[in-house]
Amino acid sequence: MSLLTVRQAATRLGVGYSTLKHWIYEGRVRTRLTSGGHHRIADTEVDRLLAPSTAAARGAEPERTGLIVAISGRNQLRGYVDEVRVEGLLAQVRLRIGDQTLTAVITRDAVEELKLRRGDEALAIVKSTEVMVAREAAPAPAPATATSRAGRRRARRRVRR
Repeated sequence: MSLLTVRQAATRLGVGYSTLKHWIYEGRVRTRLTSGGHHRIADTEVDRLLAPSTAAARGAEPERTGLIVAISGRNQLRGYVDEVRVEGLLAQVRLRIGDQTLTAVITRDAVEELKLRRGDEALAIVKSTEVMVAREAAPAPAPATATSRAGRRRARRRVRR
C-alpha cells in the first residue's frame, strides 16, 4: 500500500487541492498524519472514493457528487468564473485562466445545474477536431520614395538621351 500526498490524491480524483483538504477536515476522507503533521492518503482510500456507491450497484439512481472521476478531453484549463450572462435558453460564461480569458456559450440549464457564480473555480474542457496556428505577418518594408508617373517618364527620357 502506498501513501499519496494530498496534491497527488486530488489529481487522481480529479478535484482541486483545496476541495480535498476540505473533505479531509470534514472527515469524509481517511488520512494518516506524518510526524510533521502532513496528511497522507492511502491509494486504497482513493480507490474507495472512485468506486461506484452500493446504491448505484443495486441499480438505484446514483447520487450526484459533482466529482469528475475521469474525462477523455485532455485540453483542460482551470480558472475562475469572471462573468455569467444568462439570456433566454443560452448563457455566456467568461473564465479567467491566468492572464487570459475564455468565453463559452452553454445552455441556461447547464449554468443552473453547475450553479456557476462569479468567483467560482471552474474547469474548461476544450474538445475540437482541429487546431489552427497563426503568426502575425512581419511588418512590410517601407516602400522606396514614391514618385509620380510624370516623374518616372522624365527619368526614362533622361536615360534615353
